[in-house]
Amino acid sequence: MDVAGTLNTNLTALREVAEAARSLAIPLAAAGELLRDALLSGRKLLCCGNGGSACDAAHFTAEIAGRYALERRGFPAIDLTADHSIVTALVNDYPPAELFARQVVAQGAPGDVLCVFSTSGTSANVVRSLEAARAHGLKSVAFLGSGGGACRGLADVELVVPSDVTARVQEVHLVLYHTLCEALDPVLAGV
Repeated sequence: MDVAGTLNTNLTALREVAEAARSLAIPLAAAGELLRDALLSGRKLLCCGNGGSACDAAHFTAEIAGRYALERRGFPAIDLTADHSIVTALVNDYPPAELFARQVVAQGAPGDVLCVFSTSGTSANVVRSLEAARAHGLKSVAFLGSGGGACRGLADVELVVPSDVTARVQEVHLVLYHTLCEALDPVLAGV
């Protein structure tokens, strides 16, 4: 087992993907403006994803509802993957593709922001959540990889990490939403 060699390989690959992700600066700024405007006008953030992307959804909502680095009041943020009773009831009663869409309709309102995380962009429940958001007047930001998959073209702002490697996409997603949090923090703290 060559842990040191694997680490070096992964860090080199991450550096290459991160360098390529610099091209996301303009859409990332657009995502920041969208979130700023929504949160400052009393709207809320909804987040979803599957597997590791569900963890990113939970992490991002925690940073908004709690705080990132600056002491400030919390802002409304809901992780659509977190309520086990809702998730299991919906998967039991509806097709799995409707899991997040049902919650977007139930919890969201026009002007709210849905942030989805999908390394492949092909998860049916994430696709349906974006469609539901658009149909009900929510804005949306999609953190994607692998060219965006079926989610491509469905969000108001798309942050497509240029990689097909799930781990690299998730690592860059973390940098992207931490960057949003760092940029939003002083704005949200000033309220």
